[in-house]
Amino acid sequence: MKTIGLIGGMSWESSIEYYRLVNELVRERLGGMHSADCVMYSVDFAEIEPLQSQGKWDEAARVMIEVARRMEAAGADFLVLCTNTMHKVADDVERRIGIPLLHIADAAAEEVRARGLRSVGLLGTRFTMEQDFYRDRLADRHGLRVLVPNAEDRAEVDRVIYQELVVGRIREASRARYREVMQRLVADGARGIVLGCTEIGHLVGDEDASVPLLDTTRIHARAAVGYALGDE
Repeated sequence: MKTIGLIGGMSWESSIEYYRLVNELVRERLGGMHSADCVMYSVDFAEIEPLQSQGKWDEAARVMIEVARRMEAAGADFLVLCTNTMHKVADDVERRIGIPLLHIADAAAEEVRARGLRSVGLLGTRFTMEQDFYRDRLADRHGLRVLVPNAEDRAEVDRVIYQELVVGRIREASRARYREVMQRLVADGARGIVLGCTEIGHLVGDEDASVPLLDTTRIHARAAVGYALGDE
């Protein structure tokens, strides 16, 4: 089994899920008392979020590169960046280390295609929904049609993530609003919804949408276990 390097803390609310899922999935695959061979580094999100909001992505990349090098030195065979938004700097990180980085958008796209879907809605932070590092990877590398909410809906999706989900607040009003946003994406032609923020799965599930929801936290964790166990 390869050693999984988990870079978490963005936020720790979803990093908990990564740790739980990779261990549960290894036990399911190998049985008995098996668990994941992994190392984890959890950053202080209060230091990362201002770099995002102020557009200081070069500085954010430097932080992630330093953490990634620590993970490599600790024995990780490959890295899992436990967040969608920070994949904006994933290519910079991977260029500066000697181990692979398992990209969350690639894992999501493989799951989308495995389900026979070609047109998907994308929910996430405003960076993930609006910038090209994620949408274009899904579209250009994997041939998917990617739909995002309108400007008002994007603002609300982003607000709920940063003001509620990353601090563990789950509100029924926000769940209802996300249902409305997802239904509008379905009306626009989405045949599945990519939950492109690792906290969104805490708020909505399959019962909240009329099309399949693709939870990137679960998908990424499953891909990590597959890679660790030699499925690649």
